Amino acid sequence: MNANEPVLPLAGRVAIVTGASRGIGRAIALHLASLGAGVVLGYASNATQADLLAAQINSSHEARAVAVCADVSDPADVKSLFDRAESAFGGAAPHILIACAGVLDPKYPPLVDTTLEDWDAAFNVNARGAFLCCQEAAARLRRGGGGRIVTVSSSLVEALLPGYAAYSASKAAVEAMTKVLAKELRGTGVTANCVAPGPTATDLFFAGKSEEAVKRIAEASPMGRLGQPEDVAALVGFLCTDAAEWVNGQVVRVNGGFI
Repeated sequence: MNANEPVLPLAGRVAIVTGASRGIGRAIALHLASLGAGVVLGYASNATQADLLAAQINSSHEARAVAVCADVSDPADVKSLFDRAESAFGGAAPHILIACAGVLDPKYPPLVDTTLEDWDAAFNVNARGAFLCCQEAAARLRRGGGGRIVTVSSSLVEALLPGYAAYSASKAAVEAMTKVLAKELRGTGVTANCVAPGPTATDLFFAGKSEEAVKRIAEASPMGRLGQPEDVAALVGFLCTDAAEWVNGQVVRVNGGFI
């Protein structure tokens, strides 16, 4: 780095991002890298996309990136994800967790038609996965300043739309857990916040929706469009900086006025 260049706000910090191979998680990982962070790209199955993202970050930024396969619903995988974050970046504790991995049933069944298997699938990733990652982060993130936990929920928790019972319930659990965690981290210098995107142009959002449904949702927004992953990433990036130290225990809905 040129001595005259400004120091990036996350220079020297390490961030773990789950669900990083695509969608909102991918945008967050790219943004954190642009702010100077080293990034651990957690993914469950899309190795090709995760490796391509790591290569893109490593070719464009001074910060390094590594892709790590991890099932966030498996405690051993989550522990290995944090172990890899430490070993890849000099053995020090990571500073940031972004718990972004999530699933959504593209059939959008009403509660009466939701199978136990589909209910459990939503909670295993969305709620259990966030719990395991936050539990590991609470024990292992850097203390004394710069520690940040950001979970990802959904504005559907407040919208309460039909067809999203399992998804909304699992994300409501994430919001409640994050608020409690912020209080339990008292005195550590680690903050915990939750971002709750509205309709955002990702594969997860488009799955199972007709073009007419997508158009209707976009037109219903006061902004007249769908959110973009970068819209969410910008907020997450801010919450990870020192400027956001006083923001703690909050759920921030980033949805263009959707609700």
